[in-house]
Amino acid sequence: MTIVLGFEGSANKIGVGIIQDGKVLSNPRRTYITPPGQGFLPSDTARHHRSCILEVLHEALEEAQIQPKDIDCVAYTKGPGMGAPLLSVAIVARTVAQLWNKPLIGVNHCIGHIEMGRLITGAENPTVLYVSGGNTQGSLLLPLAPGIGYLGLKQ
Repeated sequence: MTIVLGFEGSANKIGVGIIQDGKVLSNPRRTYITPPGQGFLPSDTARHHRSCILEVLHEALEEAQIQPKDIDCVAYTKGPGMGAPLLSVAIVARTVAQLWNKPLIGVNHCIGHIEMGRLITGAENPTVLYVSGGNTQGSLLLPLAPGIGYLGLKQ
């Protein structure tokens, strides 16, 4: 029964999810919203994430009804995404992993989307075209073995 605490903050949304063996136990999020007609700047987005990430973490733990001792590892979005928000979230994830003595796993944002799709649909070996604004990347994913993961070859 593996429990993973995951931090995501590659753009204007910050989220902390807790997963146990593929089941989502909690997934609270906050969104940085700018006035209509304005985009969001990386520095302002990072400031937003820093201002609420600990509150979102506490909310995730409460919603999942678990304690730090129950967590097996900490994951975070390593990229691609906006640099400043990614860095803010990575620092918190690394700090939590060190304080709670948990392994830390960096996750590719695009692969995370693909894996969530596989989890939701039950697809075992899908052919995927992932296109998402600034996060677009061409990759060839070769399955290593069921449940093991992929060998990723970027283009």
